[in-house]
Amino acid sequence: MKQAALGFLIWLLYRPLSFTWRVTCHEPQAMHDALRDRRPFILAHWHGDLFALAVLVKRYRLVTIASRSKDGRIMGTLLRLLGAKVSAGSSSKGGVAALKGLLRLMREGHNCSFAVDGPRGPVYQLKPGVLETSRVIHCPIYYASVSCDRAFHWHRSWDHAYIPKPFARIEVQWRGPEPAVGRHEDARDPQVLGRLEALMLQAKRDGHVPGQQVLP
Repeated sequence: MKQAALGFLIWLLYRPLSFTWRVTCHEPQAMHDALRDRRPFILAHWHGDLFALAVLVKRYRLVTIASRSKDGRIMGTLLRLLGAKVSAGSSSKGGVAALKGLLRLMREGHNCSFAVDGPRGPVYQLKPGVLETSRVIHCPIYYASVSCDRAFHWHRSWDHAYIPKPFARIEVQWRGPEPAVGRHEDARDPQVLGRLEALMLQAKRDGHVPGQQVLP
């Protein structure tokens, strides 16, 4: 209950703050077509970009997995209040049940969002859940390059988290689509993981958030 209450308090602060942001999204034509036709897809992003992207949950009819940790329950509450569907679990606890819930909601017409280095890192190292979901549901992956012109930072956070300041300009460029992972491909294969991770790292380099660590 404490985590749910804290998530509610964060929502009370986040929602009016997000109304001041000027958000621009660049979407490939294939994404427009999929939204129109209600064909499922996956959105992949780094954990630290979550607060900048959470404002978009309604536009993309998102469902996501939130871990059963204290932080996960807080974030799950926030995302639900913003309009997302949340399946509880993680790679360490309740992962199978969470994935089943995620797939069920995607088959009902929702799209999926993955913080691909969550829930505990290491930062900027892609985990296989996003690829396994793509393989099972057979849907493409779009990945984010995020720029924000002003932000508050949690410098001690493992994921280099930030939240845009009032009246920030946020630019989100969705790249892809990366095709669905093949039925006979292994989502844990380092080559399969490495291909998407390299693309997302380049997208991170192309984005810009002042005060955030710059990737080499």
